[in-house]
Amino acid sequence: RNGDGRAVLRSSVREFLCSEAMHYLGIPTSRAASLVVSDDDVWRDQFYNGNIRKERGAIVLRLAKSWFRIGSLEILAHAGELDLQRRLLDFIIQEHFPSIAMDDSNRYLEFFSTVVSETADLIALWMSVGFAHGKLQVMALALQDNVLFETDFVPNTSDDERRYKIGNQANVGLFNLSKLLQALKPLLDPRQKQLASQILEGYGERYYSRFTELFKTKLGLLGESEDDNYLIAFLLKVSLLC
Repeated sequence: RNGDGRAVLRSSVREFLCSEAMHYLGIPTSRAASLVVSDDDVWRDQFYNGNIRKERGAIVLRLAKSWFRIGSLEILAHAGELDLQRRLLDFIIQEHFPSIAMDDSNRYLEFFSTVVSETADLIALWMSVGFAHGKLQVMALALQDNVLFETDFVPNTSDDERRYKIGNQANVGLFNLSKLLQALKPLLDPRQKQLASQILEGYGERYYSRFTELFKTKLGLLGESEDDNYLIAFLLKVSLLC
């Protein structure tokens, strides 16, 4: 594909429909506003079998409250632009995280804690409806993106390393959050760094708890029982055989 950055019509239609489906399922996502077909030809090997052919290109216009991403902070931290990174982070918090007080000396820690929790909740939500994200390295900070319980299923056919297979979605979320913490560390004092590491360690428990809660609701399970998790795991395994 030579990294041409283009999309074909068939994948653009899927993107449009999926983003709207996710929205109406109550899962935070960017919204598809329009789809424009391009006059330019795009060369693609649709099934990655050596059969390259021309396809029509297209552009999907998507709307979100924010397009800030973890990389927006990573690049500034890597370049040592800490004053600019601090200004950008304060702007993000002020615009998109109103529950965090701007005069709070722990605001960056609170920001990180919120992102960790909402990331765990978001991935659990999309996993609960059968969605698999094909490019999790573009996770947005404000969580405005973009189940097949076959754990080896890879939604992105260009993912040769199977990094984003459905069984690895939560782990990639954790990886992204660790990169966010690394970018934030120059702005944290030693105590805050320690607390942030503890918050990150709690990501797995948060994800598992939310995932279990969602499936218990689907099954109409009330209260707490040691057999609940067994039943959920059993039904997910059965779904692979159907």
